Amino acid sequence: MELQPADRIADLKPYYFAQVGRQIRQMQAQGRDVVRMDIGAPDLPPPDFVIEAMVAAARRPDRHAYQPYGGTPAYKAAWAAYYARRFGVTLDPETQVVGLIGSKEGIFHLVQALVNPGDVVLVPDPGYPVYAAATRIAGGQVVPMPLRAENDFFPDFAAIPEAIARRAKILWLNYPNNPTGATASLEQLAAVVDFARRYNILLAHDAPYVDVVLDPAAPPPPSVLQVPGALEVAVEFNSLSKRANMAGWRLGVAVGRADALQHLFRYKSQVDSSHFGPLMDAAAVALNDPRMEPWLQRLTEIYRTRRDLILDALPDLGLEARTPTAGLYVWARVPRGLDSLTFCQNLLQRHGVSWAPGRIFGPHGEGYVRISLGTATERVRQALARLRQGREAYAP
Repeated sequence: MELQPADRIADLKPYYFAQVGRQIRQMQAQGRDVVRMDIGAPDLPPPDFVIEAMVAAARRPDRHAYQPYGGTPAYKAAWAAYYARRFGVTLDPETQVVGLIGSKEGIFHLVQALVNPGDVVLVPDPGYPVYAAATRIAGGQVVPMPLRAENDFFPDFAAIPEAIARRAKILWLNYPNNPTGATASLEQLAAVVDFARRYNILLAHDAPYVDVVLDPAAPPPPSVLQVPGALEVAVEFNSLSKRANMAGWRLGVAVGRADALQHLFRYKSQVDSSHFGPLMDAAAVALNDPRMEPWLQRLTEIYRTRRDLILDALPDLGLEARTPTAGLYVWARVPRGLDSLTFCQNLLQRHGVSWAPGRIFGPHGEGYVRISLGTATERVRQALARLRQGREAYAP
């Protein structure tokens, strides 16, 4: 007898990056060399002094027990100190900070904790797939907010029908944006806070790329919590995955509106038993040690070099893109006549180069590809050289 999945996941598609990962492993088993530029994972390690802090803590006999749910007091205090220093935002570590096992689980769990069947959730399109997937699993109604180039990849809130706005429970934003690389000003975020307050919507801002600043002349990306009154209507998700190259360490946080975080904490405390203590000890170093700032400058210089290599090559490949000033991605328009899935499969099968098709981020992502900067610079050069030499293999 075949085991059937629960109805709530029966129509859920497998995560794209899990699928393409299997395909790439099969190609590699056949001796193919594949350059992965599809997934948003840093290729470089964390700073040595962060690793050393973790190792030193792991050698202590008192750091191997279960840790407090939602993070140790020191971990939550470190995030509060970071927000005070980086954004000028004052947070109560006890009521306005919840530690997460990576921000992805917190994003998913917030929806499960708050959304009832039929509730409307406003989701950017294109956007991080978890916003929509978590909503569907909870039985909510996904209402996309198109991100269009003519509006600098920012939602048009005037286009949201009044009836939909009044039914909405959560509004998701993500700046610097994944996948488009767009940034938002504090004035734009203030307008969204006003919108959320007007319609009694929880504003959930996903902000893991705020410290990946590719243009040093540009203003640092803001936190939505910098907007006066935002703590009454907003929560913000952050992590050390991009700030400190600690993606596999799964060190995330949710901060902001206290009652929303209380519901999130109650849900997630049924699911996990917090982090390994030494990881949280190292997180405090990665958040607030003065050595982090020059390290971050060197890291973003590397990303800037890769970004510029890609942007320089795109016209030769028949693609075009805006210059991202923050984040980890180049969002490029594919040649006319090709859909993004076909285009990316051509690159992978014929040239051994993997980019992410825009369609996987939502219908409004069609016609684009996302190119990650988290690939070694020499490998980026190799991939671009392959594509320049073989453009006829994928051009329409």
